[in-house]
Amino acid sequence: MAIRILPPQLANQIAAGEVVERPASVVKELVENSIDAGARRIDIEIEKGGAKLIRIRDNGCGIPQQELALALSRHATSKVETLDDLEAILSFGFRGEALASISSVSRLTLTSRIASQSEAWAAYAEGSEMAVRVIPAAHPVGTTIDVVDLFFNTPARRRFLKSDKTEFGHIDEWLKRIALVRSDVHFTLSHNGKTVRNYRPATNEPQYLQRLAQISGKAFADSALKVDCRHDDMALSGYLQSPAQPSPADVHYFYVNGRLVRDRLVNHAVRQAFAELSEMEQPGYVLMLELDPHQVDVNVHPAKHEVRFHQSRYVHDFILQALQSALSQARELAFADEVDEPLVRQVRGTYQVADDFVSEPEYSASRTAAFDGMVGSSQYSGNYPVSAGRGASTSPWGAARGGQQTPDRAAVHAYGQLMQTPGQDKVSLPQPATDMPPVLGGHYWVMCSGDALSLIDIRYAARACHKHELIDKLATGLIGQPLLMPVSVTADSQWNELLELRESLLRRLGIELAIRYGQLIIKKVPPYLRDCQLAVIIPELLQWITIEEPAYEALAAWLVKQTKTTFESAMTVWQLLAQYPDLKQEILAKGQLLPWQKWLEEQSSE
Repeated sequence: MAIRILPPQLANQIAAGEVVERPASVVKELVENSIDAGARRIDIEIEKGGAKLIRIRDNGCGIPQQELALALSRHATSKVETLDDLEAILSFGFRGEALASISSVSRLTLTSRIASQSEAWAAYAEGSEMAVRVIPAAHPVGTTIDVVDLFFNTPARRRFLKSDKTEFGHIDEWLKRIALVRSDVHFTLSHNGKTVRNYRPATNEPQYLQRLAQISGKAFADSALKVDCRHDDMALSGYLQSPAQPSPADVHYFYVNGRLVRDRLVNHAVRQAFAELSEMEQPGYVLMLELDPHQVDVNVHPAKHEVRFHQSRYVHDFILQALQSALSQARELAFADEVDEPLVRQVRGTYQVADDFVSEPEYSASRTAAFDGMVGSSQYSGNYPVSAGRGASTSPWGAARGGQQTPDRAAVHAYGQLMQTPGQDKVSLPQPATDMPPVLGGHYWVMCSGDALSLIDIRYAARACHKHELIDKLATGLIGQPLLMPVSVTADSQWNELLELRESLLRRLGIELAIRYGQLIIKKVPPYLRDCQLAVIIPELLQWITIEEPAYEALAAWLVKQTKTTFESAMTVWQLLAQYPDLKQEILAKGQLLPWQKWLEEQSSE
């Protein structure tokens, strides 16, 4: 068969297969065009689930008469002009395919007026013939698009549509998503002449919380944690489900520069942030990420549902850091449930670098840096808003050449700062106690009891406290963290039977394993093991539990041995010991006695 260029009608039909999946796709494309046009009110009218009629009316800037026919042409757009524009897209539309694709599978009327025109004009196109007629019309400043008889000329596509209720449900769900990020726009939605949704514009936080309650439910809005974090060129804001909320919320919305996307990287960061604080597999969230548009590619999916980050690891760890900070501050502010007035606190922290996400050699030098630049305000009110902190440091992106960004020394430093994760391997405790004995050399307490003088190893006490804490946690089970990249090792032939036999034990340890195609897949581990060589210690663990089922004390001792636990100070360990009086007495009894009397006698005899 000879190679030839497709006729325009067939090309538009093929493009419509990507852009116009169902009526909700039409609503998405047209409403996004209205937002790009600066509309502050958008009315959506639907009949029979969108198969009969989709009408979008807005009060945007409108389209001039001479451009109406061109607007229905393929690859015609006002959003981009050069390749540089394509590398920094901030608008929803930019390909110029939506109107042409929609008009090729429907009867479309585009009526519009700009402020400088005395009258409006309407462009009419029907089906794949694409013959556009422009006639005078009556219309205020703005645009109205009528899409009638969707898929009338492609009956096979029409047969794939679900019931009117199902198709309208998809439209309603999409409108919820866009209404959350564009709170300044007034949206109305009607079906078969009946108003179903009316999202009034929100100009302040209480009004936005009302819109959030309308969309995600009152339970989520009332208890959600407010996230507001900035670091260099990135900012994360929005709301996160409170760990105190009993059941998971079916709210999972993530936006990049205002664009709703589905991203596994984000889902992993949210799950990991919750791993130590909640048993929820997928907590609810409404999060909005703002970053340099040069650092994200939005032109990677036909329906623009996905994006690609140039620094995906950096973005992941920024989100993780922000959410962990918000959750840890929420725990600190939990006592404020009974406080009527807002509580404002300053938060400053020093965090330890998490090594498990840093594998590139150029980042190794930054692993021990201290991240003390994140200083912010945490506010408590009825819905637990928490600010994860604000900081400023050297830009991580380095110099840009031709739109390409490459990390330099400043990027390495900024990445190292971001990677410092609080709360995972440290113990945060209340205000210092006043009865702590003096410290010798930073590692020993000097204890005096009667005539006895002894030294207590602070590091030994820290490990003992950690073990005691783990024994308590093992009674209810540890919570596993999903690995960003599952680890696989060659499986032993006996491990299939072993995993079934010790399933409850592994679940209690927070470890999730599977065997596929002769490989042991490590999916989840507790946070205490995340810095370990999992390909080594997990097979060793399986070999151990093959012989016996260890007691909690033995398992806790094994976890302590694997964990790279750090403590802020001797004061921290002393405060932790105060929570375990029996353990404290046991450790104090094991102090190294100092023969101070003998030393004095020898000194005096000289």
